[in-house]
Amino acid sequence: MKTTQTTQTTECLVPGPAIALAALLDLPAEAIGSGWELPPLWHWLYFLERAPQSDLGPEGHAKHAIPSPPREGLRRMYAGGRVTSHRPLLLGEEADSTLQVVRSRERNGRSGWMTIVTTRRTIRQRGQLAVTDEVDIIYREPTRLATAIPVEAGLPAADVPGIEIDLDQAYLFRFSALTYNSHRIHYDVDYCRDEEDYPGLVVHGPLQALLMSQEARRAAGVSTGTHFDYRLVAPLTLGQGLVISAAAEHDGAVTAHARDRHGRTTATSHLTSLGAA
Repeated sequence: MKTTQTTQTTECLVPGPAIALAALLDLPAEAIGSGWELPPLWHWLYFLERAPQSDLGPEGHAKHAIPSPPREGLRRMYAGGRVTSHRPLLLGEEADSTLQVVRSRERNGRSGWMTIVTTRRTIRQRGQLAVTDEVDIIYREPTRLATAIPVEAGLPAADVPGIEIDLDQAYLFRFSALTYNSHRIHYDVDYCRDEEDYPGLVVHGPLQALLMSQEARRAAGVSTGTHFDYRLVAPLTLGQGLVISAAAEHDGAVTAHARDRHGRTTATSHLTSLGAA
């Protein structure tokens, strides 16, 4: 089956997914309903690709999607992205999404040759551009990881500045369900160890980005009209702990980090206001 590299969908942004994410993040949900402004990155709960079960590959991802793997047998890694929130999306109304592959390039990294594919999603509501979202996906050869991942668990995170997130299997499962993510690295620990060289379940890159965005926007005192650039720099597995920190810079921008309880950085981000650009 051949899949086009551009899809267009229209969806009514119902409150249910936003209420569910608020519950996961332990945020108040009483005000979430029609007319509520969706926070930046929460659009990741909508416009989801729901592939037939028969179309899933051995790692749990769809064989024919956007992006599609360059060829069979490659490992898929979420590398980062850029989200510009031009104006808030409103719940209870329809929005139009266009998703397309905009770049594909080869590169030699620590794990060998890889293909980096960039997708861009644009979302419009009431005829106006609301969100531009680019995502970088890495497809790499199934070689062993170049950097060992710490496996110590149960150590205190008090010495790592920031807010500690209490992650467990249920947390990862609920986020996978909310984003319709069936990648086995997030729920099948035997697959993680035996097939992809991870010592435990892998914490979602988008989850780390979402948590960094929440803290960055709180530190900046802004909710919309922002550009958020994030990068996943090292795998994070369950049991390492997760600490999110954000610090305002002199120009009003905010840098946020995701670290494990040892202080090892797993993701970085930079938030700027469109008004300051």
